Amino acid sequence: GMVNRLKAAAAERYEETYQAILAKISRGTVVHADETRATLIGREGYAWVFASLEEVAFVFSENREATTPQNVLKEFGGVLISDFYTGYDSIACTQQKCLVHLMRDINEDLCKQPFNDEMKQIAREFADLLRPMIESVDQFGLKARHLRKHRPSVEQFYKTLFASAFRTDVAIGYLRRFERNRERLFTFLDHDGVPWNNNNAEHAIKAFARLRNVIGGTSTAKGLREYFILLSISETCKNKGVTFLDFLLSQETDVDQFASRRGSSRRASS
Repeated sequence: GMVNRLKAAAAERYEETYQAILAKISRGTVVHADETRATLIGREGYAWVFASLEEVAFVFSENREATTPQNVLKEFGGVLISDFYTGYDSIACTQQKCLVHLMRDINEDLCKQPFNDEMKQIAREFADLLRPMIESVDQFGLKARHLRKHRPSVEQFYKTLFASAFRTDVAIGYLRRFERNRERLFTFLDHDGVPWNNNNAEHAIKAFARLRNVIGGTSTAKGLREYFILLSISETCKNKGVTFLDFLLSQETDVDQFASRRGSSRRASS
């Protein structure tokens, strides 16, 4: 009981800090998003994570409807990176779908149907398309001036794909998937600093998974929201190179200012 009261008091104290993190994410140029189930007492909800390069914010919702990301990102004008959950498609912003998810799905279906020549063709041609792009990222970073040169390869990939007379259901499904997401698969080629994967959000969601393993289904919606305030600040502190405990002990409420001062003091001492 005492721990729960401390948690509730801390969440109330740092509510403005949490809202500031959410606001900074929504004003950014790139946001990673992901969601997963959250078990409560007697029912289930959903945990959403929104992450920039440094900031992380967890948001609780009663269901998986797209109203949650729509509300969080209603003023967002950058590039949203996400998996292929269709709820993200309703958000009015430029988007990049996670190509790691797509590669994983293709590989899984190819393993299920190892003698499907159409799936072999899709897997081979998609891998041949991506390989030079990733080599460019490794060599030059996420710079559009080095990545735009791969646009003709994308057009050729689609031309070959649409000319293929697929007959199996799984291959036809991927043809439709590539067509439906055509404007959201290779956005990273035209923008600086936009990753081709959703690793930031997937890494952040693991922090909630660890918490979920500890608390199980023993929390209420109110209690989980309190956890999310503190977890958001904790993960943001980690990304900024400061410890959550030090931030709490400092009595400060602005993570950016605290991290900046800690960085200045480290440089001065060195």
